[in-house]
Amino acid sequence: MVDSRRLIMPVAIRGLLAREWLSSRIVYNPLADAFHQNPYPKYARLRGRDPLHWSHLVKGWVLTRHEDCDEVLRDYKRWSNAERLQEGSDAEPALANDAPSMLFVDPPDHTRLRGLVNKAFTPRAIEQLKPRIAEIVTEIIESLPEDEPVDLMEVLAFPVPVIVIAEMLGVPAEDRDDFKRWSDPVARTLEPTITPEETKAAQAAFAELSQYFEQIVAERAKEPREDLVSALIAAEESGDRLSHGELLSTLRLLLVAGNETTTNLIGNGMLALLNNPDQLERLRQNMGLMENAVEELLRYDSPVQTDGRTALEDVEMYGKTIRKGQRVLTLLGSANRDPRVFANPNKLDIGREEIRHLAFARGIHHCLGAPLARAEGQAVFRALLETFPRIELAEAPRYKDHVVLRGLKSLRVRLHRS
Repeated sequence: MVDSRRLIMPVAIRGLLAREWLSSRIVYNPLADAFHQNPYPKYARLRGRDPLHWSHLVKGWVLTRHEDCDEVLRDYKRWSNAERLQEGSDAEPALANDAPSMLFVDPPDHTRLRGLVNKAFTPRAIEQLKPRIAEIVTEIIESLPEDEPVDLMEVLAFPVPVIVIAEMLGVPAEDRDDFKRWSDPVARTLEPTITPEETKAAQAAFAELSQYFEQIVAERAKEPREDLVSALIAAEESGDRLSHGELLSTLRLLLVAGNETTTNLIGNGMLALLNNPDQLERLRQNMGLMENAVEELLRYDSPVQTDGRTALEDVEMYGKTIRKGQRVLTLLGSANRDPRVFANPNKLDIGREEIRHLAFARGIHHCLGAPLARAEGQAVFRALLETFPRIELAEAPRYKDHVVLRGLKSLRVRLHRS
């Protein structure tokens, strides 16, 4: 039997986009395949023609300029990250959390939760992890085949973040594959392109993941270890501790957020270098540029493309009124290509100075795991370039049909040691 929704949806979408075109002579259609493969030309047109754009498809406002995105992300008093405050937000969430994660709450709850978790992700804490991250990366890279096609996403970009976060949490090595199996469908719930079948799969994975963490938490409560789960159980800030629900929600967030985004940094970044061989060779000849290069790769093709907020009051911008309760999407990928901030923004330049990108957002919701993602990205790119003097694309890669988390389906390359 034909699913009528599959026939009706394209017609409905075309109708919404037609209304959008009539009102502004430009549309924001993040569902189009051409957009998935390369959203940056569309971003440029939006920045130039309609920097505060009403999207009928998103049912909210779209911001594309760096200054505006930066301002919204910093100002938590006027812009909320709590989805429940959004106008018309009576729809049931895809995943029923026992407690909201810090990602979707505002102060004072956010301040309390972040304060309890933050100590595990300070630059100093990550600095101590760097030798182990390098060991993990080296072990994987030394096992990679030479002179034949290999999918870097599958053999490197996927496993590195999973292994690192699993070790931080104290998860046994034999359970790592389950972590990847659970985190991928759960991360899919962030995407508007998720299908009913994928929602069911995400709910099943979410339930299994929650049950697994329940067991781990119970074990660590009885016998603490030198791992992140034990540290979070014991964490205290001004006499306060994480509730059981908050603890589980935090563990799920750390797994999912620390997995997909870093995977995309590695994949998008490696593809950018392969497509810009002059910059790849420049980095190979000067590894001292590595930290700066990773910042430029984050700017150039950001792993996270959008970050939403809800207006807590009426706000005037560009002669328009964003009403209290309306949704605003800050397009981080667009902000990071804004020529008002970055000279030649469409050019990859690993020596670029003052890279004030928004890849990790801004303000109180600035990515908690940013130091970890940076460390993993630097370790992977360094080891790849030091081990393989020649890396060639084996086939043209394609991006996933994602809107929020931008990443490759695969990245097949040939690796040569000479």
